Amino acid sequence: MLRNTLNQALLHTSAKPLLWLLCLTPLASLVGQLLLNALGPNPAEALIRSTGDWALRALCVALAVTPLRLFSGLTGLARMRRLLGLFAFFYALLHAVSYAGLDMEWKWASIWGDVLQRPFVLAGLLAMVVLLLLALTSPKAMLKAIGAARWQRLHRTVYVAAWLAVLHFYWMRLGKNNLTEVFYYGFILFLLLLTRIYFSWSKNSLEKFFKPNKYY
Repeated sequence: MLRNTLNQALLHTSAKPLLWLLCLTPLASLVGQLLLNALGPNPAEALIRSTGDWALRALCVALAVTPLRLFSGLTGLARMRRLLGLFAFFYALLHAVSYAGLDMEWKWASIWGDVLQRPFVLAGLLAMVVLLLLALTSPKAMLKAIGAARWQRLHRTVYVAAWLAVLHFYWMRLGKNNLTEVFYYGFILFLLLLTRIYFSWSKNSLEKFFKPNKYY
């Protein structure tokens, strides 16, 4: 009974607009703090750090949708996965733009030098490239254009982007000797990956797990 009620709520026309508002709340908070001059002594660093944090959080939430759907039977969750993935890309893009514009002042030679000299910047760039490819191929028309099998293989690389993002975070925090949050994200991602492996090898769940979902 509760499951049916929750599914009906997830399938309601207001569910996605509410998710939009929820996903935009961090951005609204950052803009408000910026306008109120409440981002601390270094607003640029605060924006870069916060947008990166929210990109990684959104990515973890997006990756958690399928395991949660399969464990709970809440099939309506599937229609939220694409939007959550796009918001992960959105915050990653804001993170990259904040870095390039606020930290590097759009000096492309300096940015390229940073990529070559600092491993954590390279890892972040590679994660951004993967997320960009996934965002560009997320529309349903692209699924039809490239075929479901190729589309699924491509979109499984989201885990590559997630591990690159954690590696980016790890290398960035390594110099500051502050790795607690990195280990939290790594542990969450490890559990999500184990869950995916479990369902992919489970005979009872294999067809359900890889079958394209009509809500995606």
